[in-house]
Amino acid sequence: MSATFEAVPTKRSSLERRRMITSAIGWALCGLAFLLVAIPLLDLVLTILIKGASAFSITLFTTSSNGVKGGLLAAIVGTTVLSLGSLVFAVPIGVGAGMYLSEYGQNRLGSIIRFLSDTLTGMPSVVLGYFSYITMVIGFGWQFSALAGSITLAIMIVPYLARITELSLQRVPVSMREAAFALGARERTVAFNVVLSAGLPGVVTGVLLGLAISVGETAPLIYTAGWSNYVWNGKFIHQPIGYLTYVIWTFIDQPYKSAHALAFAAALLVMLVVLAINIGVRIVLRPKV
Repeated sequence: MSATFEAVPTKRSSLERRRMITSAIGWALCGLAFLLVAIPLLDLVLTILIKGASAFSITLFTTSSNGVKGGLLAAIVGTTVLSLGSLVFAVPIGVGAGMYLSEYGQNRLGSIIRFLSDTLTGMPSVVLGYFSYITMVIGFGWQFSALAGSITLAIMIVPYLARITELSLQRVPVSMREAAFALGARERTVAFNVVLSAGLPGVVTGVLLGLAISVGETAPLIYTAGWSNYVWNGKFIHQPIGYLTYVIWTFIDQPYKSAHALAFAAALLVMLVVLAINIGVRIVLRPKV
């Protein structure tokens, strides 16, 4: 003997209908917001990709710009020098500050450092460039130079690197510190060999993000690095240096197709470098199976 049950349709209440309508409107607004962000971004990326790739050639990477023609060798070398130079100054200071804030920063001095770091993070880059222009280019007499540009970029990177380092090291379990102290390790050994080693992926992430920031900056370098059509000759002061973002900012306003081609090629190079850095960050942070 078997019994069959028929599904009895239930009438939705007015509250349920209102919830369904509200949910549908919410999803529609979310989709519209996504399109408003994705379409301009996609258009920008495709425009740079198409026009920049069409300008790629062997001479682009082997010759320097001559007026509004030529290649980007000087700009590529200059960007590399400025970005790596900024890391030379920023990494020791930023990582050291982050280690101090993580291990010993629960005091008044730590609060002051965090406040100053947050203030520096919100400082417009053009203001930092003008400050460096007054102090280094004019005050120290370095003129437009790679050293002035690198130090200015380092000033921008330090607060980001310090904060990311602090947060990464705070995630290291306290039990690891206690175990190291119980084995007789000194504070320096615990800080560098235990805590820093455990939080190294986060620190590397901060370094890579700082590198991405330095590659894409323009305003502070206009005041400090200047511009040069010639490949960097190894001088850190009294010699301007080229960089890719200057080509993007300046050449796109020129009424020549060759200048526009160089600008789009430089933009594509910067975009690819930043993309590669972000992929590197994801690889570093990928969970180990």
